[in-house]
Amino acid sequence: MYKVILISLLVIFILSCTAGPNEFTTQKGNDAGFFKGFWHGLISVVTLILSLFTDNISIYEVHNTGFLYDLGFLLGAGTLTGGTLWSRRKRR
Repeated sequence: MYKVILISLLVIFILSCTAGPNEFTTQKGNDAGFFKGFWHGLISVVTLILSLFTDNISIYEVHNTGFLYDLGFLLGAGTLTGGTLWSRRKRR
């Protein structure tokens, strides 16, 4: 029963991460910042897979604040991929 609930929650999480339309523009103050970058980094794997099948989805937001967006994206992607891979310990 535990595995069924875990798999169901994982499927719901993955489906809820699908990318939406581009809501940011080149107007000042309407750029993606740190938290949007972090979120985009977290869902980057799902977005990569979806971008293979459609042309209007991209991994990286082009209208961003620069360094803060990049930092958030890097931390988000690192949390999902690098952080979990390096946290495992070798068993003797």
